[in-house]
Amino acid sequence: MTIQESKTPPSEFGVDWSQSADLYAHLKSLNLHDHNRSALLFSVIPHILSAISQVAKALRASHEVALAGTANSFGDDQLNVDVVAENLIRASLAQCPSVRTASSEEDPVEKTVVHVNSSTEVRQEGQETYTVAFDPLDGSSIIAPNWTVGTIVGIWDGVTALNQPPAERQVAAILGVYGPRTTAVVAIRTPENNSTPICFELGLHDSPASATQDSKIISCEIGRPVVKFDELSTVKTRYFAPANLRAAADDRRYMDLVNHYITQKYTLRYSGGLVPDAVHALVKGHGVYLSPVTDKSKAKLRRLYELCPLALLVECAGGKAIDPSDGSDILAKPIGNCDERGGLICGSPEEVDTAREFLLARAV
Repeated sequence: MTIQESKTPPSEFGVDWSQSADLYAHLKSLNLHDHNRSALLFSVIPHILSAISQVAKALRASHEVALAGTANSFGDDQLNVDVVAENLIRASLAQCPSVRTASSEEDPVEKTVVHVNSSTEVRQEGQETYTVAFDPLDGSSIIAPNWTVGTIVGIWDGVTALNQPPAERQVAAILGVYGPRTTAVVAIRTPENNSTPICFELGLHDSPASATQDSKIISCEIGRPVVKFDELSTVKTRYFAPANLRAAADDRRYMDLVNHYITQKYTLRYSGGLVPDAVHALVKGHGVYLSPVTDKSKAKLRRLYELCPLALLVECAGGKAIDPSDGSDILAKPIGNCDERGGLICGSPEEVDTAREFLLARAV
């Protein structure tokens, strides 16, 4: 009996669906398992969602945010909560035999994942093979004052995300949002389903005490079955989120763009965190996020761990994500190394086009 024919969730992937029947029903309705994506839908994505729930629980218990006394390979100082989030996500990936390789912003080297009970689960999960690249805790600079932060995850076909065409090989992305509530936005776009990209939001509850390392209990509910940017003609309030605003003092084009938003009475919604600012636009159905690159302000966002996953989410919601330096799509260029960086303009298609006009067309 196939998963489509079965009325009960599959048990072979180590996930307990007893408290997330609507998530199972939603994933099942996508019909991607007909294209050999069962492990992606019923193992990889649920285990990552479970990890996000565990990270949220750990953050609420971490009342002292401090330097861990270590630095990642990029030289960035690590916080204690960075390390906790990293470990929780990697522990969940170890239970997904189809995830063969993983890397993160805290440990930016693609490494083979050592699995738990892999001998039986590999046979059950078939031939699916994935690489996961993630930023375990994005927003370290704003976590001390207890602002919303998040986790960014990209899921790629194959055993590496490097030197691959992102638009084809990155098949899913997840944003975990740690605020007053814990939510996640999930995007899926596979080659066999490219014409109908998927983007939805769900609310995550704490994993019950009965959850064990061998069986993940996913406690959640679908918030928005479809996340999509609104048609501009229906938008009443326009939002903008200008990152690195100090760069406007050195770049007239960026200053002109910011002045455009002010004179046109846009509403400012900027927290300093990539995840909450991007999710605000997705949830509101309108907005534009800007992180330009200038001569004095170099690119900060890493393509593998931040730009590409976010670009997939935005595109699956009907938006655009481009490189402000040349206007090209973020997902158009392969990633050469784990530290490759870039700028970002993303959000509602019309707003991205307007920002591109200001930052590029007026460069002459």
